[in-house]
Amino acid sequence: MKYNVLDTFAGAGGFSLGFELAGAQVIGAIEIDSWACDTFRANHPNSLVLQKDITTLDDEYILNLFGERKPDIILGGPPCQGFSICNKNSGDPKDPRNSLFEQFIRIGKIFKPKIMIMENVPNLIKAKTSNNELVIDIIEAELRSLGYFVYSKILNATDYGVPQIRKRLFVIASDVELAEPFPKATHTNNNECLLLDRCPTLWDAISDLPAIEAREGSEEMEYSISPQNEYQKMLRNGANKVFNHKSMMHSKRLVERFASMKWGDSTSDVPDHLKPLKRNSNEISDKIYDQNNRRMHPDLQCHTIPASFYANFVHPYKNRNFTAREGARIQSFPDSYIFKGKPTVVSHKLLQREGRFDDKYLCQYNQIGNAVPPLMAKAVAENIFLQIRK
Repeated sequence: MKYNVLDTFAGAGGFSLGFELAGAQVIGAIEIDSWACDTFRANHPNSLVLQKDITTLDDEYILNLFGERKPDIILGGPPCQGFSICNKNSGDPKDPRNSLFEQFIRIGKIFKPKIMIMENVPNLIKAKTSNNELVIDIIEAELRSLGYFVYSKILNATDYGVPQIRKRLFVIASDVELAEPFPKATHTNNNECLLLDRCPTLWDAISDLPAIEAREGSEEMEYSISPQNEYQKMLRNGANKVFNHKSMMHSKRLVERFASMKWGDSTSDVPDHLKPLKRNSNEISDKIYDQNNRRMHPDLQCHTIPASFYANFVHPYKNRNFTAREGARIQSFPDSYIFKGKPTVVSHKLLQREGRFDDKYLCQYNQIGNAVPPLMAKAVAENIFLQIRK
């Protein structure tokens, strides 16, 4: 049996891709961002992708669009930490019932699927309302009110073969009780453990991509060498070209800064004369952010890829930040998955200030960093399918 999946707050489609790899059929997606929708459409051509603000869609409209193929599974990563639709007069802004999470619940009420799965940041498990209620308790209670058995757990992507230390909270709501709602680890960093596969390292993930310097690369280019390991073979996925592998347009001074850095070093570790300057000045800035531009170790898993990872990490050997494709590899996207839109955009806060709303989209880096790693999603999906088929 092929389960029908509807992805809400879908982004570029990493969550959906994982379920598709596990054998599900992705029937549709709802996402507000234009460029993310372009990416989803390009990589899920048989899905109906709705580029809309979910809060503006009434129940009947959603039911008419997706009801004929009735989704068995609803996925979503509603930005509970953003509380995007809350206003000062609507109660506690830290209460998920005043956030976009309520839209996720609404979709569940419309379709009554077998399974609903929410993915979010691990810190949500500690978040409290102004009444000192745990947010996760409210979320679970809301899902139980729909008649579901509810389970929550923080999973680490490295346990499922993703070369990235990325912890995410998963909340699973099922219309039947699940004996083991979450997948067991398939991979490990412990070389002495023979029962599990070794998790790929950062260098395992990206070493076969064309070796470009700062200001080099292209949105489409040829491979230069053959795949070097099983992870690379898997992610090439029959692709005959590399996409989205364009490096940042670094200044000469920034390249010199990166050249001074060893594995593990960040901007705060470089010589004083290479540290960042104050805006519109030749003076060294007194604000140095330790998390910015850290050079990654090739033989370890990468740190968590955030939405702005173009400024977070330095390549293990090259004096530049990661390309979008390198980030996609670290997230476990196959090379055949092409990201649309511009590689980067200026700060959304700056665009807001300047009224440049036509440019306020999720760039390639944002789409990749926001995504659920497909291999992690695949592990969750395969385990769920095994449980509900019993």
